[in-house]
Amino acid sequence: MAPRVLVSDKLSPTAVQIFKDRGVEVDYLPDLGKDKEKLLEVIGQYDGLAIRSATKVTEKLINAATKLRVIGRAGIGVDNVDIPAASRKGIIVMNTPFGNSITTAEHAVAMIFALARQIPEANASTHAGKWEKNRFMGVEITGKTLGVIGCGNIGSIVATRGVGLKMHVIAFDPFLSDKRAEELGVDKVELDELFARADFITLHTPLTDKTRNIIDAAAIAKMKKGVRIINCARGGLIVEADLVAALKSGKVAGAGIDVFEVEPAENNELFGMENVVATPHLGASTAEAQENVALQVAEQMADYLIKGAVSNAINMPSITAEEAPRLKPFVKLAEVLGAFVGQVTEDPIKEVEILFDGSTATMNTRALISAALAGLIRPQVSDVNMVSAPIMVKERGIIVAEVKRDKSGVFDGYIKLTVTTEHRTRSIAGTCFSDGKPRFIQIKGINLDAEVGQHMLYTTNADAPGIIGLLGTVCGENGVNIANFQLGRNRPGGDAIALLYLDAPFPDSVLEKIKAHKSIDSAKRLQFDVNAM
Repeated sequence: MAPRVLVSDKLSPTAVQIFKDRGVEVDYLPDLGKDKEKLLEVIGQYDGLAIRSATKVTEKLINAATKLRVIGRAGIGVDNVDIPAASRKGIIVMNTPFGNSITTAEHAVAMIFALARQIPEANASTHAGKWEKNRFMGVEITGKTLGVIGCGNIGSIVATRGVGLKMHVIAFDPFLSDKRAEELGVDKVELDELFARADFITLHTPLTDKTRNIIDAAAIAKMKKGVRIINCARGGLIVEADLVAALKSGKVAGAGIDVFEVEPAENNELFGMENVVATPHLGASTAEAQENVALQVAEQMADYLIKGAVSNAINMPSITAEEAPRLKPFVKLAEVLGAFVGQVTEDPIKEVEILFDGSTATMNTRALISAALAGLIRPQVSDVNMVSAPIMVKERGIIVAEVKRDKSGVFDGYIKLTVTTEHRTRSIAGTCFSDGKPRFIQIKGINLDAEVGQHMLYTTNADAPGIIGLLGTVCGENGVNIANFQLGRNRPGGDAIALLYLDAPFPDSVLEKIKAHKSIDSAKRLQFDVNAM
């Protein structure tokens, strides 16, 4: 029986034809995504669901989707899909991460021009029969400083366009290497320096816990008077009330906003302000981009439903059906090792070395490398997956080295991840035992045997009495329960580490109290998706 796909948002006829040509039955109902009750009623009939942004794939809808195997999002953002709920049900969520990059970048550049020359207001005035030539005094772009926050796929395109416009381009991105910055022709700077120097600031970063409200009143206070701000990335990166106040005071001369905290934005305090250019989330809205992502998602979904091939999956590694049973546990191991290092490393990464020892050297190491890189950069780029991770790492100029060797120790096979920054080198190794669950076997050159917990605290210190008592006391006094712990040291009185397994996340205040003790060299809060292991 042929698999059946529902297209509940508008997709091009060519994309619909791709499904049919590949042997997939398809129902094209582009308005159904807006009818939650009707969609809930029929979703149980389908193996696949192809959407854009209008359809909201909630946990309730997923629970009703008894046959659903794959959700395909024509576009990069998957905010409208409950990914944890889909993962729990074994439903693959795919996106198309690079189909609209040029289009979104061009929209940001258009915003720069619109703000510099007040084109929307001048257009409205002229259409109204006025001739207010002296009212619309603009500024030149040539020679101005463009600050790019987030220099990944889209941000790097904007940066090169800015260089072409003879602007001085500066960029802030924790993963941008010196080499990649040089290739782009931009200066790599810290965020505060970008705020202080930029005449135009454009945002191209995903919305994560670290980037939410990255531009607020405190950030704006560090900027030049007369700065112009563009956001074509994600609503929530800017505190809109703070931006309104700065626009009214003249601190910010203008803002180009394509995305909003609440969408659709039918009533927003930015609306009606003369120095604001507002568009209704048009970043990806060109005929070329819409066609590209539609065709791509149709091809990906059809390949999975007919052949079992997985690509651009948010919540599943790209693994063939033949190698899945053996490879899957080690894919998760690689991802966990990357996630560990990614959460404890704050400096820009220059090089990553992944060592495959013993049996792991005979596996599909390309998938394992992709999983490790996805885990490594996910703390900064939340929607990264195994397909996009290597591309994003390459764009940032990070060198990736692979080493394979025969069995060299007591384990049949293990993976060791070593990351080099300007200031230090970090390494972590792990393996999978017979239960298939990943375990840490070496951290910072210190041997140990540690499970992976959902909520963990990792500390480094000199080996001395009282460290566990200290950690237990601080956690206990602040209502943080320790379920278990693992210790390791390289020699008596040498370097030591501790891994504490906690029942729940703990607040920043507790972490700061731990860091404040002179006995603790460093302390990091870690979180892992143990439900997927």
